[in-house]
Amino acid sequence: MASNKILKPNGAAPADEVELSVAQALVDLESSIPELRPLAISSAKEVELGAGKKSLVLFVPVPMLQGFHKIQQKLTRELEKKFSDRHVVFVAQRRILAVPGRRNNGKQPRPRSRTLTAVHDAILDDLVYPTEIIGKRLRQKVDGSKTLKIFLDSKDATSLEYKLDTFSAVYKKLTGKDVVFEFPANADLF
Repeated sequence: MASNKILKPNGAAPADEVELSVAQALVDLESSIPELRPLAISSAKEVELGAGKKSLVLFVPVPMLQGFHKIQQKLTRELEKKFSDRHVVFVAQRRILAVPGRRNNGKQPRPRSRTLTAVHDAILDDLVYPTEIIGKRLRQKVDGSKTLKIFLDSKDATSLEYKLDTFSAVYKKLTGKDVVFEFPANADLF
């Protein structure tokens, strides 16, 4: 029954125990959250945050993302109760297409939503979903390293303060980019 909550593409590896435990938790929560019934995940991954902490990243098919957004706050709260030592984050399962070149020139132009930049920006929006990104700054140091500073809406500061390091670690794991999340002291500047 729990395996029905995992939608994998053909030829993908079978579900591991993390995915099955998340799927079982989703099946258990269907009674209290009826909107969850038609929704499913495509995969789940554990991400190390350091200091022995872990985060649970749930990948969702893009067409179902809106359905998850409607119940995300309640679902996150319930899943964090079930998996007590982990923070839960939802990200859409997106595809990045290669730049068309001489050898792999397709019949159609590559959609903007399939570019690396667009996918990384969309992952950023998915990570912080209940709140909004109000500003971005790219800081380039003398040694050549880049750090992306993301400013979040300060009205959600109390509910998301504890997850900022989780967002950074998950984004680093998924994209390889360093990012710092913070709430601006004076939001009037944005």
